[in-house]
Amino acid sequence: MTQDISAPAWSLTPAMAMVLRGMERAARVPLHTLSPSQARAAYAAACDVLEVDRPAVARVQDLSIPARDATALPARLYAPSADAVLPALLYLHGGGFTIGSIQTHDILCRTLAQRSGCAVVALDYRLAPEHPFPTAIHDTCDALAWLVAQGTSLGLDTQRLAVGGDSAGGTLAAASALWARDVGLPLALQLLIYPGTCAHQDTPSHARYARGLVLERATVDWFFGNYLRSLADREDWRFAPLLADDVEGVAPAHFCLAELDPLVDEGLLYADRLRMAGVAVGLDIYQGVTHEFIKMGRALPEARRAHADLAQALRAALF
Repeated sequence: MTQDISAPAWSLTPAMAMVLRGMERAARVPLHTLSPSQARAAYAAACDVLEVDRPAVARVQDLSIPARDATALPARLYAPSADAVLPALLYLHGGGFTIGSIQTHDILCRTLAQRSGCAVVALDYRLAPEHPFPTAIHDTCDALAWLVAQGTSLGLDTQRLAVGGDSAGGTLAAASALWARDVGLPLALQLLIYPGTCAHQDTPSHARYARGLVLERATVDWFFGNYLRSLADREDWRFAPLLADDVEGVAPAHFCLAELDPLVDEGLLYADRLRMAGVAVGLDIYQGVTHEFIKMGRALPEARRAHADLAQALRAALF
């Protein structure tokens, strides 16, 4: 990854600049030059390096959730209390629909559970290119429906549910919130951490931050080349929620965006679209940091502040 952290438009925080220098020194092979299996292994090997310490939670339970084609989807429940009936967040990990897993986002899910007081159910939806669009959104909607039907047996309050995720997981959260509205499944919140929402990655921020800031244009193109089967898939609102005909009546949203991120403009556009439809929207933009910052809490105070802000948004919506 070529770094140019002196570029004046980037206004990196000192800590973020130090993280980028460390990445440059490590000389990691760009994900888009690897096979999907190699990229998954590389991401998994590096995922915890900048994370906060792994929080302890009272209860961790591995689950199996049936998809519509009878595939058993791995999931993991994190509960900060062993006996109370808790509201729950269904969490979808990031990774361009190609990489990432429950394990790569284990610390983040533990952190959200511990700090918010709600349970978190993390889903291992199926990944591309082995499982292209729309498998991931089908898996997400199936898991949400299962959680409503079976959550009480897990000690969850199925009348107090949220959906959330980061990056591609944010896309899945936004799209599944629209689906939930359409099928009459009540959600209290959609928690959207730098979500992808547009069809063609043609916003100014995609051009401005195309190289050198963690998520590069070549990697975005590689992710979506793996995930999408055709141009028609790009025009599907389940990939690009900005294209939904109507967003009125969808669950309230809380956005967590990074200033120096190719996805920041489409996050802002979707927040504006929701507001225009009368949806309650909370929005935090963390200055001087990049995509993936939420998983850099050991190095970045902005990540630790975002953890607290996300937990507060969950508490406000679910308690």
